[in-house]
Amino acid sequence: MKICKKCGAELLDEAKFCHICGSPTETKEEEFVIDSDNLIEKIKEIIHEGNVTKITVKDEKDKVLLEIPVTVGFIGVLLVPWLAALGAIAALATRCKIIVEKKE
Repeated sequence: MKICKKCGAELLDEAKFCHICGSPTETKEEEFVIDSDNLIEKIKEIIHEGNVTKITVKDEKDKVLLEIPVTVGFIGVLLVPWLAALGAIAALATRCKIIVEKKE
């Protein structure tokens, strides 16, 4: 049996999504450490690559600054408020860690 990473529910081995919270069961994480000057460009690049389910931005002390849920229709108008928040984060932090959760 597999365990859901998000809610801890027990899952069947062949399950693709959690039956409780709906999160995908087969994901992998990539981590990037970048200067805050390049934060917005890197986030845009990651979203453009596709296959992303969630982006987490952390500061130098590993404190979560922003979590962005990314869905299939996550473009255009929906992206604008997140980019504004990222601009504010970039002004406060010197280096940021981006954790990207992708479907396998």
